[in-house]
Amino acid sequence: MFRRIILAILVLSLLLSGANFLPHSFVVRADDKKGNKKEAAVTADQLAESVVFVYSNRLGRSFLEQIRRNGLERGRVTRIGNDGRTEEATYERRFVRGENSVKDKIRLDQKLPSNEYSLVYGDGRTFGIINGSEFTPRQEASTDFLAQQWHGLDALLRYKENGSTLNLVGKETQQGIEFYVLEVTDKEKRRTRYYISKKTLRVMRLDYEEVATADGVPVKYMRKFYDYRIVQGTFVPYRSVLFVDGKQTQESRVLSVTYGIKLEDTYFQGPDAQANAS
Repeated sequence: MFRRIILAILVLSLLLSGANFLPHSFVVRADDKKGNKKEAAVTADQLAESVVFVYSNRLGRSFLEQIRRNGLERGRVTRIGNDGRTEEATYERRFVRGENSVKDKIRLDQKLPSNEYSLVYGDGRTFGIINGSEFTPRQEASTDFLAQQWHGLDALLRYKENGSTLNLVGKETQQGIEFYVLEVTDKEKRRTRYYISKKTLRVMRLDYEEVATADGVPVKYMRKFYDYRIVQGTFVPYRSVLFVDGKQTQESRVLSVTYGIKLEDTYFQGPDAQANAS
């Protein structure tokens, strides 16, 4: 009962503050001159704020930011090579958020059958660690690592703090499901298109292009999201599938997510800085 009262107060405060989200079943309807129901226009801002509202389990942006300030995600990745062979790896992804994505700190530890290595982003640079030594990752590896930062769900959920611009491209119907198509462009002109279910306002797919190799040819990426679950009051997809130029290359499964844990700065430093700190 207490939770319901708090939730009612939060929703009422959002309404009174003029927050732009889509009420009720997220379909805004109005009567035309003949009294027939018709769907009213939805703005890009309304749609984006509605998505934030849904991913926070209807508790608002501040709640989402507070819960996801830092965290640890563990999972498993299956990669499919050009020859059709698969390779499985386990991973741990730690992060601490800054005031925007550029100031975030991220560390991805991966364990493959043949080796183990880490990729780290912090202070505006990306580097790798293997066998206690720092190395410069290949462009393809760096692009894949940072894709979740620049083209993932957070690029939409954190569009305000990143100063990104929004463009409501329109609507599409795929396999009987209606989608809003929203394009987010960050300050570095990186564009990501999000296919948002009209029924649930969850992102079911996103598309983007990146120059992932040294030859400068743009590569088309598509990621689909499945198996949404509630983690500490926020929605998280536990399975995603990545397609590169129309071909499936990777499937990721989240095993566990924990937000709000303390992470030392040494996690995001190179071996030399760690040695000096100790």
